[in-house]
Amino acid sequence: MTNRTLILATGILIGLLTAIQMQAQVSRGRVIEGLTIDSELLNKEVRYTVYLPFDYERSERYYPVVYLLHGYTDNDAGWIQFGEANIKADKAIATGEIPPMIIVMPDGGVSWYLNNHDGSVAYEDFFFNELMPHVENTYRIRKEKRYRGIAGLSMGGFGTLVYSMKHPDLFAACAAFSAGLTPPQEAPKTDQDRWDQVFGPVYGKGLQGEERLTDHFMRNNPFHIAREGDKQKLRSVRYYIDCGDDDFLSGANSYFHRVMLQEEIPLEYRVRDGKHSWPYWRSGLIDGLKFIGKSFHQF
Repeated sequence: MTNRTLILATGILIGLLTAIQMQAQVSRGRVIEGLTIDSELLNKEVRYTVYLPFDYERSERYYPVVYLLHGYTDNDAGWIQFGEANIKADKAIATGEIPPMIIVMPDGGVSWYLNNHDGSVAYEDFFFNELMPHVENTYRIRKEKRYRGIAGLSMGGFGTLVYSMKHPDLFAACAAFSAGLTPPQEAPKTDQDRWDQVFGPVYGKGLQGEERLTDHFMRNNPFHIAREGDKQKLRSVRYYIDCGDDDFLSGANSYFHRVMLQEEIPLEYRVRDGKHSWPYWRSGLIDGLKFIGKSFHQF
């Protein structure tokens, strides 16, 4: 082995050892899974998962919070099991990319995070009247709007936009990934079986064509809210959406961006190479949390 080769090999080894050491030095936050809240509104126990930043147990500080919503048919463990949200948050907090924050991941089932049209399920009421007060009284969380954010993927991206637009007094910023958006003009065209299975429980089964554009549907449609809502209140929230160029929802997300521009509601829009998949959401999570985290800083 020549001296040059030896020096090169030594440099590579030192680099690898340094990387391993830096990885080992990243402080780990705590993930608490299997937590439950006994909901009177839903008449059942509802699971949720919490991520606490590494210094939570050693401090007396109160922390900002981000509610992180899962997709259709997933549950509260999805963002940890498949999204590696805790691992990515640990690294981003360690490097200063995002501020230390508490992340709350509730189980939304297939509710679309809404109250059903017939009152049979009141998930939105549960979220704001039971879950949020419970969590923010259990953990050291700052309860002001400026320290509260919300994010989610697919169905959770839809929930993110609906919640932040219907309750702009409660959220400083939001980040929606591959949001499950349905423009009102597209709802009548949805296949009947898909409508009855996926959307029917929330908006009404058996509805066809224009019948689907009920008051309940429109009140909970981000396109309609952007056009008809109180613009001043809507502009008090910072919006971020991210959808892959190969995602089947890319058209709807792009259209939503255009509608927000037409209504002069500021929105950060990202399109990256990718589809409706966990690799895409994992790779984009921290950028979304960075966007939300900017609202938590003092200036």
